[in-house]
Amino acid sequence: MNAKRGARRDGAPPPRVTLEAPSLRRQAEFIAAVRRSRALHGALVSPPSTPAAYKTLLRRCRAPSKLAHFVCTADGELAGVININEVVRDGFQSGYLGYYAFVPHAGRGVMRAGLAEVLRLAFRGYGLHRLEANIQPGNLRSIALVRGLGFRYEGLSPRYLKLGGRWRDHERWALTVEDWKA
Repeated sequence: MNAKRGARRDGAPPPRVTLEAPSLRRQAEFIAAVRRSRALHGALVSPPSTPAAYKTLLRRCRAPSKLAHFVCTADGELAGVININEVVRDGFQSGYLGYYAFVPHAGRGVMRAGLAEVLRLAFRGYGLHRLEANIQPGNLRSIALVRGLGFRYEGLSPRYLKLGGRWRDHERWALTVEDWKA
C-alpha cells in the first residue's frame, strides 16, 4: 500500500478500520465520544452533543447530497466521522469533505485509514471526480492528513465558514480522481 492509499510514514501498516452508515444504535456512544473530545475539537468542529441534535444529524445524513460514514476500529469502537457534503452530480461530480476524530483515537492513524477508504469509495464507488477539504490554517494535523493522501493546496478562503460564532479563514485542499489514481 503506497502513501497515498493510507500507509503510515513509519512504515507500519495502517490500522484496520471499517466504515458504517450513521445509525441510532450508535447514539449514546457518539454523544459520549463528543463529550470526551471537546478539548480536541475546540473551535474546529461542533458535532452534535445531545440526543435531539444526534437525531437531526441522522436526518441530514439521509439527504441525497450527503454521503456519511462513521469510522470504526477493528474492535468496533467509534473512532471518527467522515462526510462528503454538498455532493453535486452531472458535470461537476464533486463534494466537500468534513471529518473529525474522537479521543482516544486521534493521532493514531485511524482517520488516515478511514479517509483512504472513503477516497476509494468516492472515486470508485460513488463516481465522484473531485473532493475538496476546507481546513482552518492552524489545524496542522488535518492539513498533514490531506497532504499525505495526495490533496493539493488551492488557496485561502478568508472568513469562509462560521464556527464557534466566528467567521474563520480556511485553506482549500482538493483531490481529483486522476490525481488519486496516480
